[in-house]
Amino acid sequence: MSELRNHKGFTLVEIMIAIFILVIALLGLVSVTVMVIKGNSFSKTMTTATTLAKDKMEQLKNLSYDNTSLTGDTSSAGRQHDDAGNPLETIYTRQWWVRKDYPATDMKTITLSVSWSWQDASRQVELKTIMAK
Repeated sequence: MSELRNHKGFTLVEIMIAIFILVIALLGLVSVTVMVIKGNSFSKTMTTATTLAKDKMEQLKNLSYDNTSLTGDTSSAGRQHDDAGNPLETIYTRQWWVRKDYPATDMKTITLSVSWSWQDASRQVELKTIMAK
């Protein structure tokens, strides 16, 4: 019996405690990784929506003052397609409004909104600019 006690090594309890600590650390790392992936995904959709809004706003600003009466128009962007090229769903929806004589006479305010759904919640980016005669 005294020979068994003289052998050096780890006991089963020590190994189980070490494995438990390692599993807890790895679970924490997985949780952080999932949060980072979701954050990156949201950032990508936000960047795309902002780019779509800026592109359309530039188109509207490049029109002459008299041609910017496109109140209430909408367009869809970022459509997903099936293998045959048929549209499946619209990811982003752009809407814009032109308000005449606001904030002053001979001025127009253009409001552009891009909306989309992300993780069962409605998201939106809104841009505004003022155009003068």
